Amino acid sequence: MVVGAGLAGLRCAVLLSRAGLDVTVVEASDGVGGRVRTDRVDGFLLDRGFQVFNDAYPAARKALDLHALDLRPMDSAVVVRREGRLHRVGNPLADPRDLRSLVGTGLLGWGEKLRLGVYAGAATTLPVSRLKGRADVSGREAWTDAGIGDDTVDTVLRPFFSGVVLEEEMATTRRFLDLMARMFARGRSTLPAAGMQAIPEQLADLLPPGAVRLGSTVAAVHEDGVELEGGESVGAGRVVVATDAWTAHGLLPELGEPPGANGVTTVYHAGPAVPGRRSTLVADADGSPVANTIELSAAAPTYAPAGRALFSTSLVHGAGAGSDAGPDAGDDVLLPILGELHEQDTSDWERLAEYVIPHALPAMRPPHDFTKPVRLSRAGRPVYVAGDHRDTSSIQGALVSGRRAAEAVLADRG
Repeated sequence: MVVGAGLAGLRCAVLLSRAGLDVTVVEASDGVGGRVRTDRVDGFLLDRGFQVFNDAYPAARKALDLHALDLRPMDSAVVVRREGRLHRVGNPLADPRDLRSLVGTGLLGWGEKLRLGVYAGAATTLPVSRLKGRADVSGREAWTDAGIGDDTVDTVLRPFFSGVVLEEEMATTRRFLDLMARMFARGRSTLPAAGMQAIPEQLADLLPPGAVRLGSTVAAVHEDGVELEGGESVGAGRVVVATDAWTAHGLLPELGEPPGANGVTTVYHAGPAVPGRRSTLVADADGSPVANTIELSAAAPTYAPAGRALFSTSLVHGAGAGSDAGPDAGDDVLLPILGELHEQDTSDWERLAEYVIPHALPAMRPPHDFTKPVRLSRAGRPVYVAGDHRDTSSIQGALVSGRRAAEAVLADRG
């Protein structure tokens, strides 16, 4: 039995099913995906929080049919607002045409460009084992040690990475930030044409009919089964808890203290479509509540009805806070800022939805173990745990942990 139909749980269940085991996945919500869900509102596709899929994730390439997802690539460059001006920062590894814009940007001096280039080059070219073996310090400390100035961090690195790890202090372990820099350099940020939920749905479709049981909340986990809310007991030869970190730690107290939570508020607006626009991530280094904003439908027109555009804006709550409320996300505050960042008149934009997600990602402050144990002992019998909190807070980490849990189950069964 697998508890939780998120990416980790589904990947685990698929591998166990392929090995010939009868698998049941119990899920508390009304659909698969966990935190990777998509809502349809008035013809728009709204992912529950701004999420993208990097097509260079090694685990995803093994677990998914990327062609069937119909991935729509975003612009590889980033636009940063600094002192009221918008600067395009290109990624020449993804698009050689961006080399000129990167060299010519007025955001940084030549010395800072050189130091940043050396650091980014190492993250891109060193083997993964070398990146994981580097000093486990915060991203900010690693950048400082590399001679990168605070102004460069606050102008380029923090505005970009804050939208990835959902914290502003850059307290996340540099090992993960280095790996993500590698992924962004080697792969593309994309959106499935049918929304991010297409990813877990593809995994669920690989399971036998009826294997996923929705609307079933687990109240307690035992070594030989689970107890559902309402008192029903369901037996199982093996139990894998593949929920989010905080639910898992509640069901399995032996895991100890749960990790901190990084939260985000994502606001969706609809506006008129403007032909020829690029789906470029815009980060604000001028101190507004906006971490980043992007026109999603410019990359994936399926996200919006004809003639309309969909804009996603993220506001970070803070490192390890898990606060139920983020920065002020009222349109009286947001729309003037978004008008400047997108260089558009936002007076006729319509707010579609606001997602406040206090537990969006498990925090990864150093020291951070990339391969936490997936096997626990309870009453002399093993119980298993999977989820991004056992590896890295990412789609890659969730899929890897699901595979590791499945391998542990199969190894124990001989």
